[in-house]
Amino acid sequence: MSSPVRGPINPCSNPCAQASTEEGPPTVDFAAARHNMVESQIRPNRVTDERLIDAMAAVPREAFVPKQLRGIAYVDEAIPLGEGHHLMEPMILARLIQATRPAAGDLALVVGCGTGYSAALLSHLVGTVVALESDPGLAQQATQTLGDLGIDTVAVVTGALDKGCPDQAPYEIILFDGAVPAVPEAVSAQLAEGGRLIAVIAGERIGKATLITRRRGVFTSREVFDAGTPMLPGFERKTAFVF
Repeated sequence: MSSPVRGPINPCSNPCAQASTEEGPPTVDFAAARHNMVESQIRPNRVTDERLIDAMAAVPREAFVPKQLRGIAYVDEAIPLGEGHHLMEPMILARLIQATRPAAGDLALVVGCGTGYSAALLSHLVGTVVALESDPGLAQQATQTLGDLGIDTVAVVTGALDKGCPDQAPYEIILFDGAVPAVPEAVSAQLAEGGRLIAVIAGERIGKATLITRRRGVFTSREVFDAGTPMLPGFERKTAFVF
């Protein structure tokens, strides 16, 4: 299990960094780093959905990381995006997505999409993704990067994360791309009948990846695994969905 970030990430920890040149910093074989991520972080940690594994092997994670941090795009740590936003740890994100059992026709909502990496992965697994981001700069970056990669089944929307995106609801999948103290009622209400919502609920010591399902109008919840990941910016302890 990946542990929470406890300090700055050391670029030298990347095993795929090659020798530095006179012109600049070490170069990175991103294809090799991506392969190593899948084989050393994803497969050994109970990720068995081959469609998801293929997506993680195909989507260039480095494209969603600030340029100065691309050399560490594949480390098993959350990567800072600025203003309190982070790119979630690959293993935790993979297990969260897998828990939702994505299907080809699903409509998914990503809450706090950051630069769009989680939305890009889901685009390989579902029909359409609505990617909600509160930071206009990150939303613009996500739109640009997704467009550059030819991903046209993701709509990036700017708005308050705790309100969700009711205009496109209901959603078969809702993914919180970061920890939250609780799931806001306004977001859980946007879950479709038979839908699956996954979030890391922050605890005093360690968070719990929690899966919420809706059947016949009744919500049920179960903890899936322990997960330490940074809190999504802007969340406060407001009226929330409680079991």
